Amino acid sequence: MADDLRPQLGCYGDEVVISPHIDQFAQRALRFDHAYVQSAVCSPSRNSMLSGLRPNTTGLRGFGTKVRDVIPDIVTLPQHFKNHGYETRAFGKIFHIYDESMLGDEDDAQSWSEPTRWPEVPVWGPEQNALRDRQIAAAKKTGKEFKHPHDWPRAETWDDSDIPDDQMQDGDTTVAVEKYLDSRQGDQTPFFLAVGFLRPHLPFNAPQKYWDLYDPTTLRLPAFRQLPRNVPAWVVNRGIVKNYHNMPSLEETDSAFLQRYLQAYLACISYVDACFGRLMEALEKSGHAENTIVVFMGDHGYQMGEYDSWGHKHSNFEISTRAPLLISSPKMARAGASSNALVEFLDLYPTLCDLAHLSKPEHLEGISFSDLLNDDTSVRDAACSEMKRQGRLGRSIRTAEFRYTEWRDPKNNIVARELYDHRNDTTPGQLEIENIISDPKMTHVVSHLSQRLNQLVPAKTEKLHE
Repeated sequence: MADDLRPQLGCYGDEVVISPHIDQFAQRALRFDHAYVQSAVCSPSRNSMLSGLRPNTTGLRGFGTKVRDVIPDIVTLPQHFKNHGYETRAFGKIFHIYDESMLGDEDDAQSWSEPTRWPEVPVWGPEQNALRDRQIAAAKKTGKEFKHPHDWPRAETWDDSDIPDDQMQDGDTTVAVEKYLDSRQGDQTPFFLAVGFLRPHLPFNAPQKYWDLYDPTTLRLPAFRQLPRNVPAWVVNRGIVKNYHNMPSLEETDSAFLQRYLQAYLACISYVDACFGRLMEALEKSGHAENTIVVFMGDHGYQMGEYDSWGHKHSNFEISTRAPLLISSPKMARAGASSNALVEFLDLYPTLCDLAHLSKPEHLEGISFSDLLNDDTSVRDAACSEMKRQGRLGRSIRTAEFRYTEWRDPKNNIVARELYDHRNDTTPGQLEIENIISDPKMTHVVSHLSQRLNQLVPAKTEKLHE
């Protein structure tokens, strides 16, 4: 799983990014062109997928609450495999839940056979880490207390240090997974292996050689950088993420800076691609490649300038909720094909159970799409996503033809609605640019979609867990 990776890969038709290893994997996998997360934020998205429950069911919208705080006896996806005799191991960022102090990251211990293995090298390269250490020391001298992850001083938005891959975090994780797979040679105990890459999430840190793959002066800025027409300003974060040292506001940037920003994101994608290629090679060497199900995915979409939103997700738009998903399974009939079927990341839990011939827990809210690996069919008529913004909760439904979103206040009153027409899209993931909710010709469509949305994700007054 790659963090903050939108479907910007060669196998998804992007002509700029360099992703040869993921593209090669796509030739033996099924590519899903309409796979949607249930919330375009790291922790809620991951916890929904791994628990098999919608955010609407758990109330999890942020980082501070664990799914077990809400449902103590929940059986997670890896835990279910563990209960059926699999060795379950986690490397890197998987669940992504802050600990009780809100200062660190922890994982769900019940899910794994051994504790999660986190990267053992710093976030930034040597120079940037030295800068961060100086900032921390200076802050502590003033009596500064760090009560939240965002309170900690940070180095620059990106780091292009000329250092080996393994001296940055995803390379370090890759080494650990390579060692694990090497240890599995000749071992027939089934395993469930979860690998969470930290890039291309900010900070955009990747070894210099991946930056050198791209000339920033040739990178095009997004053509549509305003809000969609007829929507409230609060439906999406605009501007540029400023949680890093010396990061200017968007108004203070120029085209050259923004092209450098694009270069940074692309460099991180190519870095993750190289790490993924090493994992696939290690799997081959382990002798288990022929009987292993492999899933490659992001955890949600991402804005890189669209809607004048740089380095953000946190919306119900197509660009935030649509994520890359590739699945390879032994003896599948549709290897190398693509699917236009609507699927939710919530569906991965029952799908993997079916592919591994395991029973499915009764609590699951997703639908298995294992049949899609052999048959070009459909399994659901709609995919749903949810997002909390400024005290309002937006629930969105995506069908093959439309996206409809309802925003409600804490008292469950509708405060805004959106409708986007996807019937004439020329490519998957096309940007939504005009809210047509007021079009009288759409009255019946709105009524139908609102009814279907409330069947799948019922509107309710709830406490929104952080």
